[in-house]
Amino acid sequence: MKLRALVAGWVSVVRDFVAPRYRPELHYMRGPGPALARCAVKVQSRRELEILRAPPRHR
Repeated sequence: MKLRALVAGWVSVVRDFVAPRYRPELHYMRGPGPALARCAVKVQSRRELEILRAPPRHR
């Protein structure tokens, strides 16, 4: 039994090396990504700058 499992594992490794299985879920990006995060930080910092530059309002 161990020999059979060993041969099956070896055949699987050789097959993946010769003709790898395509797994699209490994290649597609999930979520918004780092570019959107950088953009969000820029927008947030602009808003904070506008608040800091604006004169204080008294009631």
